[in-house]
Amino acid sequence: MNITKDIRYIGVNDNEIDLFEGQYRVPHGISYNSYVIIDERVCVFDTVDRRFGGEWLSSLEAELSGRAPDYLVVTHMEPDHSANIAVFLEKYPEATVVATAKAFKMMGAFFGEEYADRRIVVSDGTTLSLGSHELTFVTAPMVHWPEVAVCYDKTDRVLFSADAFGKFGAIGTEDNWVDEARRYYIGIVGKYGAQVLSLLKKAAALDVARICPLHGPVLSGDLSLYLNLYTKWASYTPEEDGVTIAYTSIYGNTAAAAKLLLDELGARGVKAELFDLARCDKAEAIASAFKYSKLVLASSTYNAGVFPPMREFIAGLVERNFSSRTVGFIENGSWAPTAAKVMRASLEMAKSIKFIDKTVTVNSALNASSEAGIRALAAELKEV
Repeated sequence: MNITKDIRYIGVNDNEIDLFEGQYRVPHGISYNSYVIIDERVCVFDTVDRRFGGEWLSSLEAELSGRAPDYLVVTHMEPDHSANIAVFLEKYPEATVVATAKAFKMMGAFFGEEYADRRIVVSDGTTLSLGSHELTFVTAPMVHWPEVAVCYDKTDRVLFSADAFGKFGAIGTEDNWVDEARRYYIGIVGKYGAQVLSLLKKAAALDVARICPLHGPVLSGDLSLYLNLYTKWASYTPEEDGVTIAYTSIYGNTAAAAKLLLDELGARGVKAELFDLARCDKAEAIASAFKYSKLVLASSTYNAGVFPPMREFIAGLVERNFSSRTVGFIENGSWAPTAAKVMRASLEMAKSIKFIDKTVTVNSALNASSEAGIRALAAELKEV
């Protein structure tokens, strides 16, 4: 696949994987992207997961037409991108590695070798000429590892963006870019919003026509869609007005309360999504909570606290800097309901959270009083 006349795609699709990073469901697989610029000097960008090393090297060799690469640029050291560095350098002994100082330290940890005799250490603003193509490096620490540097090709106006602007799903799958990119970003990068905003500020000075990420498709055309979404995600700004309802239920009564709220919101024209935290993809539920401006947590009281999937969900929100949202609570308890108190306390460390004062309490099962409370909660959620 040609990205431009000189830039070729040599990545691979992984359609066998079930969990990315051991936790994220990827029913449509994942891509491990790698690129090569064919110029007076040949430059390869990143490797792929170790299971696809042979396929990747074969694709590279086919593009080289007998030439040998001069440089291997390493933008990110996670093993799904760096695993074949040592294999590549053994196959091409004249090639030079280009990366940040922290990346070389990590190579020492991964491969027992920092390549001191065949490396170029880059920092912010470092340039590298390939002939007609001039590369400029922009450091991106903690997006989402400390060694990351993105690379800009001025000639073709291409940004090699490391893990930024990536998404779940193999290349060629017909899924929604926004949904899978959001789930990817919030799950993996979401904690590092300040660092992402710093990178976006640096990238704003570049004239970018295409973005080549390490996962997912090459982005082109009107890039403002992607840049605007990343700015919202990184600043923890809701994408749109709406409600995420996340619930846990033991015998179905809390589920009934959550579903009644969904119906009441729908009747009022309020957009809402419902998640059963014991069964759903939690990464999708967390991404939804960041997408919308409002969140309702509904949980049974369990061991004087909350049901374990709810505890895990709230921890996932806080870990990713959940903030600037309105949050309401529904609790259930047969003799001593405490779930709302515990859930609220768990979110106290989150920034700029507005709590709806009136908690809906279900005593074992819905009745006229708790149903009225849910209708009142729906009405308030429409107005706030």
